[in-house]
Amino acid sequence: MRRVLALAERVAASDATVLVTGESGTGKELLARFIHARSSRARKPFQAINCGALSETLLESELFGHVQGAFTGAVRDHAGFFAAAHRGTLFLDEVAETSSAVQVKLLRALQEHTVRPVGATRDVAVDVRLIAATNRDLAAMVAERTFRKDLYFRLRVVALEIPPLRDRRDDILPLARAFIARSCRENQCGPCALGAEALDLFMAHDWPGNVRELENAIERAVVLAEGKPRIEAADLPPEIRQPAPRAHDADDGQVTTLAELERGHILATLARLDGDRPATARALGISDNTLWRRLKQYGLVEPRRSRRRTR
Repeated sequence: MRRVLALAERVAASDATVLVTGESGTGKELLARFIHARSSRARKPFQAINCGALSETLLESELFGHVQGAFTGAVRDHAGFFAAAHRGTLFLDEVAETSSAVQVKLLRALQEHTVRPVGATRDVAVDVRLIAATNRDLAAMVAERTFRKDLYFRLRVVALEIPPLRDRRDDILPLARAFIARSCRENQCGPCALGAEALDLFMAHDWPGNVRELENAIERAVVLAEGKPRIEAADLPPEIRQPAPRAHDADDGQVTTLAELERGHILATLARLDGDRPATARALGISDNTLWRRLKQYGLVEPRRSRRRTR
């Protein structure tokens, strides 16, 4: 995620079109807003539209606008999202769900910086920075000829892939703490934290719904905790309390290595003890130096500076 955010910071300074990919729930729109907020367009509009939620006709009207009388029900002119995002950023979620006709119009808008509202006879100039997102494999869709190759390459001037939460387990606890704090504030209850058993379940869960699933699980747990200082296992959703066997373990025979088990146990213990390294080392039955070497191996501590001997 550090690499993704670092690249997003760099691309934010330009007007380059960005394609954000990743599984559902990884936070693609949040990354788009991150880029917009750090760009020269930050004070201008950020418009977002889910392309998969609308029919082809309605999506075309919503994106490019329409004029009065263009179709039944068009009782007045409608500007559309491109016009609404003028001098700002337009975020197209689920861009893979667009029809070939809409793809042609998107390509023209990107190349010519103009759009033609439905039923209009003239183009309208627009100055928009486009960020598109999808959870599908666009390259495979291009090979299958279900997505235009020219639009694909026009969209992926810069490509950012957000890894799934199961591949960045170090993010689980910081995200959980942030969601707990927000949910406690919104529900006007006292501060609370994950209990030991709940914490272990969180670290063991594969999070197929990614960050969105984590956020929803925290909101549910805070409500069910009813103001208690600790979130217990009973407050968590059933799928987290009773995890199903992991599909990849059953399908390809892969098993978790001892090193991975050790890493997960060390990090969970460290988190449970609020980052107290001496207490963590004692709880694990290892020396402070051994713990430090493990954390250094995981990239979680800075190398120690050599000390000069003084006489």
